[in-house]
Amino acid sequence: MISLGLRLSLRSGRETAARLALIVAGVAVAVAVLLATLSLFNAFQATNDRPCWECTQGTAPSGWALDATADGGLWNLREDYYAGRTIKRLDAAALGARAPVIPGLASMPAPGRYYASPALAGLLDSAPREQLADRFPGERAGLIGPAALSGPDELAIVVGRTPQEVAAVIGTRQVDAVATEPAVDDSAEVYQFGFGIAAIGLIVPLLVLVGTATRLAATRREGRFAAIRLVGATSRQINILAAVDAALGALLGALAGVVLFQLVRPAVAEVRITGSRFFPELAVPSPWQYAAVLACVPLVSAGAALWSLRRVRISPLGVARKAAPPPPRAWRVIPLLAGLGLFAGPAFKEGKPDALLADAGIALIMVGLVLAGPWLTMLAARLTARLTRGAATLLAAQRLAADPKTAFRSVSGLVLAVFIGTTIAALVPTVVKGQQAVAGGTLNGVLGATLYRPGIEGLSPRAGADLLARLRADPGVDVLPIYARADLENVRPTPDGPPPATSVVECSGLARFPVIGRCPAGAQAVMGRFDRIVGADNPLTIDRLLPLAGPASQSASATGLELRAVMVRTGDTATLERLRTLLAGYTAEAPMTFAEIAQVRADLYTRAESIALAMVALTLVAGACSLVVAVGGGLVERRQPFTLLRLTGTPIRTLAAVVLLESALPLVLAAALAAGAGFGVAEPMIDQLAMKGASLAMPGPVYFASLGGGLAASLLVILTALPLLRRMTAPDNARFE
Repeated sequence: MISLGLRLSLRSGRETAARLALIVAGVAVAVAVLLATLSLFNAFQATNDRPCWECTQGTAPSGWALDATADGGLWNLREDYYAGRTIKRLDAAALGARAPVIPGLASMPAPGRYYASPALAGLLDSAPREQLADRFPGERAGLIGPAALSGPDELAIVVGRTPQEVAAVIGTRQVDAVATEPAVDDSAEVYQFGFGIAAIGLIVPLLVLVGTATRLAATRREGRFAAIRLVGATSRQINILAAVDAALGALLGALAGVVLFQLVRPAVAEVRITGSRFFPELAVPSPWQYAAVLACVPLVSAGAALWSLRRVRISPLGVARKAAPPPPRAWRVIPLLAGLGLFAGPAFKEGKPDALLADAGIALIMVGLVLAGPWLTMLAARLTARLTRGAATLLAAQRLAADPKTAFRSVSGLVLAVFIGTTIAALVPTVVKGQQAVAGGTLNGVLGATLYRPGIEGLSPRAGADLLARLRADPGVDVLPIYARADLENVRPTPDGPPPATSVVECSGLARFPVIGRCPAGAQAVMGRFDRIVGADNPLTIDRLLPLAGPASQSASATGLELRAVMVRTGDTATLERLRTLLAGYTAEAPMTFAEIAQVRADLYTRAESIALAMVALTLVAGACSLVVAVGGGLVERRQPFTLLRLTGTPIRTLAAVVLLESALPLVLAAALAAGAGFGVAEPMIDQLAMKGASLAMPGPVYFASLGGGLAASLLVILTALPLLRRMTAPDNARFE
């Protein structure tokens, strides 16, 4: 029977060959997409599991005094910034012969030398020296190897310095051994959750695609297998024939998918899921994943084929007796409405989220989208038939209304992906907009820096005056000095009163930053908590602190006070980077603008959006392939009625319009339904993730390009199958089995 099944699959004429080719093409695309997703997950997992030398803790030197007997190294790890990009900087000094060495280097750099990552080395060569290279003293000794980096785009540098220089920097640690454990990063859980959602969003449409490809021309095959039953074949033998037929096409498609993936693998390695590229050698499926795909895809296809032939197994006349499927009922929309109502109401009662109710609401919505699709497709088809009188529209609408479940099945897989992608794409711009709207956006370009001198925060009055003079030397620069209160160590908060003032600003400087506050009439300086807004890692927290000075602010004097922090504003990017380089010599943490602080906060959300939109794009590709396979199979299956329609005078363009409308209506309806549900879920979540009262921001152009471009590409791909219609329905071919 296996040999007979192979002959029936390979030597049954052009129609069978065309069906086999469509199955192979559909399964190949599905396998290639699946392997691409697996390779990206493997690259992320390998990167996340690499030894985290940055996690090395060490111990703080006692009283900043160097131990002459110590045999290790002094490390000071911090972040720097240039043009919105983060630079990982390690200042290191050896204390003995056994100084620890990070992965990717044979030895740590000597004082006056440094190692840079390849990406940073290129940036150092291209950027003006006073804007970047002057921050890193010494000469380049070489490049940091891949073992120390998360990807080819990472900016990292290891600067060799003397023990005295490193010990003078706040945050220095004495290190005896480099950490070898993977990083414990909250963002890793977010990415793993994102890959899990992507798996759900992708596996469903890919299974639909494989199932659709396997069930091509199911009616014709059912008739053929029923005829074989009539000549004496048993039900078991029919099962073997069906399984061989489906498994053969799926196996050939899986092998073709592996080849296709090898062709697109270089492009997959360029995908920036986490904001930067992975090393290309990591973006590859493991051998067991290749084996699992090659084994499971034929099994899934064989199972789908056996399920589709369940009626033929009843009797040889099972096909002739089959009745029209019952129409879907209105109850299918109840879970969707219940989920939307639950999510928009009790899930966020009194402005506080209930995680259990929110999860239940999302689950109901996802189930409801799949259940409600056929019923809504039937309603849309009936409404279309009622409102239009064109022959093509009526034929397409009547067919959709007669069997909406089959029509919706080929696009049901993209519903969940579009829903999840739309929800995230609607939330992220709103959150990012809220992060960047601090003080109405007037502080976005302001550079803030907390100052220090060796071992102590703040600069002496003389050193502070010198720094302010250098900052103000550039024209067009506004500077707000923030001084520490002289009696700061004696300031104690009161249990019920407002937080005490910890810093002092001069009214002449505050006048250049009116959003921060205004001095009382006649005051020369005022006290407040001005130092709280410099270096804060949450712009929304900063916004709640403003304004920090008003008519009732306590007057003070800034004479003879230590300079604790500065805020600098300039409209020129080159000047900003030059001032950042200057301030880097007085700070323990890299000076950042408020827009950069907001960007760091929003970066995780943006990366989650990238995963979601990539999932939407891949799902739309799978959905388009499902449609093409379904269209091709439908043409093969309906060759006889379509040919008869052409013989009775129906124009070929009318038949082409029927095929296009039958495919386009469920596709557009599914995308619109899922997108509407996504916006409906995003709206109640705005107050939880962004500022109170924030309005829902429209998704960015990437979302509309992914969704609209995917839909347009799907329709164009469907059009490529239409030339087959003319060839298959030619009057000369009006002979049937």
